[in-house]
Parts: sequence; C-alpha cells; structure tokens
Amino acid sequence: MAATTTRVAPADKHDVRRRALAESALRTLGELGYAKASLREIANNSEFSHGVVHYYFADKLELIVFGVRMYKETCVTRYDGVVAASGTAAELLDAFAEKLVETIEDEAPMHRLWYDLRAQSMFEESLREAVGQIDRTLEEMIWRVVTRYAELAGAEPAVAAHAAYGVLDGIFQQGLLGHLNGDAADPLGDLRREVRAVLPLMLRR
Repeated sequence: MAATTTRVAPADKHDVRRRALAESALRTLGELGYAKASLREIANNSEFSHGVVHYYFADKLELIVFGVRMYKETCVTRYDGVVAASGTAAELLDAFAEKLVETIEDEAPMHRLWYDLRAQSMFEESLREAVGQIDRTLEEMIWRVVTRYAELAGAEPAVAAHAAYGVLDGIFQQGLLGHLNGDAADPLGDLRREVRAVLPLMLRR
C-alpha cells in the first residue's frame, strides 16, 4: 500500500513560516530594542536572509507587531491556565504571583520589547492601533484573573478593569526593571509580595 502524505495548504505554510521568522526576530529585538533594529539587522542576527524576511513582512513594523502580538497571545493562555487550575482564592493569588515572577525570569527581553514598543507608540502613529489592541487583550486577561479571584473570595471587584490593569501592570513593570538592572535587593520577591497585598484590595467586602 502506498504511503499517504498530509498536504499542507499554502496559506498554512505561509503562516508557519511567518511565525518562525517572528520568533527568531523577537530574540534579536529583545536585545536591541525597537529603535536600534532595522529589518536587515534583524535578518543578520537570525538564521534567515534579509530577502526571506522581507518576502514575508513588508517592513520592520509589520514584523514586530506580528511577533509581539503572537507572544502576548501565548502569555494570555498561561494566565488563563492559572485561573482554570485554581480552586480557592488563596490558590489563585499565589499561582498568579508566581506566574508573573516566572515569566520575568524566563522571558525578560520579550517584556522589555513590549514596553519599548508601547512607549514608541506615543510617538509613532503607525504603532498605536496594534499596541492598543494588544493592551486591550492584556487588560481583559487581567480582568479575568481579578473577577475569578473575586468570585472565589465571595466578593465583588471594587475597581474597574482598566484600573486593575494599570495597577498590576505597574507593579509588573517595576519588577521587570529591577530584575533587568540587577538590583541587589529582591525585585521579584517584592513583586510577589506586592501582588499578594494589592489584589485583595481590589475587592469590595
């Protein structure tokens, strides 16, 4: 009997290739930052040629936005897993704080790139729509954590979604900065403690 092969649609192959290129580019961008990296330099610091990168992405902006959106979508599923696996408010609080620390320990350059891109969007109009969409996705993710925490605690949220996101994102960014700067103190330990202290304050008893 002749062996059968699985055909991959051209559109699927194209998407797989774009994702592989974006993953490679993100590693370079996480080190260089948005402003310093041209499309050619991104290619030079990856296993792909400039021509291949340019075939799949029109410019640096398209590549970076695609890659960061892809990365943040993965991040969201991790926290949704924490929400689904937690059976008590205390479990969710501890697991959420630990996941925030873990992602800084494992993927600090990617988070640094995101904050760089978000800051650049205040100056580059071409970035604003994509950054706004990613920001809303992250806000929604944080809100799922807060509302599930409230449900498990038998309470109601005392803050709006954007306020919860702003507070927790600020704490996360401070932990990231301390970690990247090599602070002699314990920035990630501070992150754990601050999340555990702040999240209960977001509930109306």
